[in-house]
Amino acid sequence: MKKMFNEFLYGRDYNPNQWPKEIWEEDMRMFRLANINSTTINVFSWAQNQPSENEYDFSQLDEIIERLSQENSQIVLGTSTAALPAWMFMRYPEVGRVDFEGRRHTFSHRHNACPNSLVYQKYAKNMVEQLAQRYQDHDNIVCWHINNEYGGECYCENCQKAFRVWVKEKYGTVEAVNKAWNMEFWGHKLYSFDEIVVPNLLGDGIHSEAASFTGISLDYCRFMSDSLLDNYKMERDIIKRYDPDTPCTTNLMGTFKGLDYFKWAKEMDIISWDNYPSYNTPWSFVAMSHDLMRGLKDGQPFMLMEQTPSQQNWQPYNSLKKPGQMSTQSYQTIAHGADTIQFFQLRRSVGACEKFHGAVIEHAGHEHTRVFQEVASLGSQLRKLQPILGMEKKSKVAIVFDWDNYWALEFTIGPNKNLKYVDQIHQYYQFFYDKNISVDMISPDSDFSKYDLVVAPVLYLVKEGLKEKLENYVSAGGNFITTYMSGIVNESDNVHLGGYPGPLRQLAGIWVEEIDALAPEQTNSLKFNDGQTGTCALLCDLMHLEGAESLAVYSSNFYKEMPVITRNRFGKGNAWYIGAQLEPKTLYKTLQEITAECNLSSAVSEPTELEVSIRENEYQRFIFIMNFGNEEQVIPKDFVGSENLLTGQKLTDATVVKPYETVIISEVVS
Repeated sequence: MKKMFNEFLYGRDYNPNQWPKEIWEEDMRMFRLANINSTTINVFSWAQNQPSENEYDFSQLDEIIERLSQENSQIVLGTSTAALPAWMFMRYPEVGRVDFEGRRHTFSHRHNACPNSLVYQKYAKNMVEQLAQRYQDHDNIVCWHINNEYGGECYCENCQKAFRVWVKEKYGTVEAVNKAWNMEFWGHKLYSFDEIVVPNLLGDGIHSEAASFTGISLDYCRFMSDSLLDNYKMERDIIKRYDPDTPCTTNLMGTFKGLDYFKWAKEMDIISWDNYPSYNTPWSFVAMSHDLMRGLKDGQPFMLMEQTPSQQNWQPYNSLKKPGQMSTQSYQTIAHGADTIQFFQLRRSVGACEKFHGAVIEHAGHEHTRVFQEVASLGSQLRKLQPILGMEKKSKVAIVFDWDNYWALEFTIGPNKNLKYVDQIHQYYQFFYDKNISVDMISPDSDFSKYDLVVAPVLYLVKEGLKEKLENYVSAGGNFITTYMSGIVNESDNVHLGGYPGPLRQLAGIWVEEIDALAPEQTNSLKFNDGQTGTCALLCDLMHLEGAESLAVYSSNFYKEMPVITRNRFGKGNAWYIGAQLEPKTLYKTLQEITAECNLSSAVSEPTELEVSIRENEYQRFIFIMNFGNEEQVIPKDFVGSENLLTGQKLTDATVVKPYETVIISEVVS
């Protein structure tokens, strides 16, 4: 594994330009007390650095960098292009985005630039060139942070013209576009690329998550992701001309829908992301998001670029983190692949919309706070974990996550509005999380051969070549699970004819005649071959066997006795098809039997409510044992006799792990 940093970066978002200079010295004192060794600066300082179109002023940034360097702070330097200065909007209003409703935005907020605006690109290039040239040789700059939390769509004239070019490059001819988008429907046949319009509310869009012609909206998602990625690459390439060795990144946002992060990851030196669970986000979902970020670059360690030390401000209910929660959440992040722990923010803002967003230094302005003491304690403990940098997290199970499927499935009108892509992925991930079986989150382009089991829930969109790839994997001895709403359409959202699941039909050994949609108050019952019963909801496939064996059948509704769960022996491997959304107990029984057949083992030999996660290399492993529940849990017997790295205490059969407590064990690999 690649190691980017020599120690854990611990710190993050620092905005000294928001404060008088006498506060800076107090900040430095408190950073030392909190064991903070890293600061991210200049993320939103474009207006400060460029007061007018032809004037640059880096005097304040120079002073900030010099003062932080005196403290030997490792600096993550932002490019400041995430929020535009007012003068640019006033002189060039076309830089503002046009939203889905067709309204052009004015100077306001952030993420407000049209990604295809040549004016925006010109001034962003100039700013990054100035920064890269000025700070290229600075020893304390350990990472470049490009822009910030890319996202958002634009539907302006610039984007419409650029989209036409993008479509022409992809399809070549108008005839190919008509076929891909099925434009004979409703008589929408095109005769020229100039007839293509953006799919907003004034055109094809019904609302932001439904479209009359899904192929257009699906391609527009790809185009907009590519457009923003081109902006990132533009800035990165300028930096690399002056500073080829310092890594470049931008902060991603977990399962954020707007960007194809697997495609973005190819252009990033290291993945970084912002983790902001709400008060009721399942910890399994947080773990899944970490695993997705790790999976973007084939298991490489990532950066946690942002989390709050105490509370968010922008969610409906911004609960405080309980004592120990921030630390245990941080350890979970490290356990799933992070090599940094960073916060937004280091000092709470005095005004504007994030004044109630938590910080290491609260509005009280001193170190005598619960949050500060916990931050300082964690910073001290992280020094014991330096050997973990660059270590990997090994998995024999993979779950496929695909942004094309994400977009296409949720643009589709029917069969059930409650079918949401991320929820479908998470319900399968949660089983493995609860069983402490490590999971990699992978793309359809990943190497399947590394895994004993590959799970692809709602693999709705099957691209060219994926059928053969899956068949080769299973035929060679792999095990594969897929579900209802799989194999339905191609990459243009046109149905694979001949019966569902289309190209997966031979592999699954079944064909689906119809799909029943159940309302929230409706359920169906089912019966396993061993006589046990269960329930299902949401969607139910009416399927026929074509070589597969039935493991369970419906026991209610007019399709009673039709198969609902099947297994097909294909070559040396197996393909399971789950034809309905199983309620949790039923799903867990099904997956438990499959994992047993695949000889998949847990990180711990006994059932436990604790999360147990491992990072390792060929010489050493770190075992993280974390309690995210509300009750004390007895340490599993596997770990009795080991030493808790954090406390130095020996674990006994009477050791309990308190709520939001972490135990870490270091072992030599024999």
